[in-house]
Amino acid sequence: MDQPSPFAYMSLMNLAKIGYIGTALFTRFRGRAVGTDSFGNRYFEEKSAVRGRRTRRWVVYAGAIEGSCVPPEWHAWLHYTVDAPLSDANRLPWQKPHLPNRTGTAFSYRPAGHDYSGGRRRRATGDYDAWSPGE
Repeated sequence: MDQPSPFAYMSLMNLAKIGYIGTALFTRFRGRAVGTDSFGNRYFEEKSAVRGRRTRRWVVYAGAIEGSCVPPEWHAWLHYTVDAPLSDANRLPWQKPHLPNRTGTAFSYRPAGHDYSGGRRRRATGDYDAWSPGE
């Protein structure tokens, strides 16, 4: 008689909770809070450096785990582009506020000719010549 796997009862949601518990414990014992962004995400780095490698940096998301919810200022810090988090107060007038990834939503970009936009494109103009392999 085949024995079921001991992990067969675990759903993906349970595995996600276990992963979060691991991150929470690691954050509690080895993390030092660095700051919080406008979305409520909290950023951490290791309390003590390990010889031979950089200190680890990570984010604990306030809501859904979505990488596009990390503003550019914090993205630069997470990826070791800058040593300290950048201030969002020094924004230039042409810089827009951060928007989350809209792929797969009703707000995603749909160019003219997309199936959801009617599926009809304008005819190609005379400046385009199709390539054929025999030429």
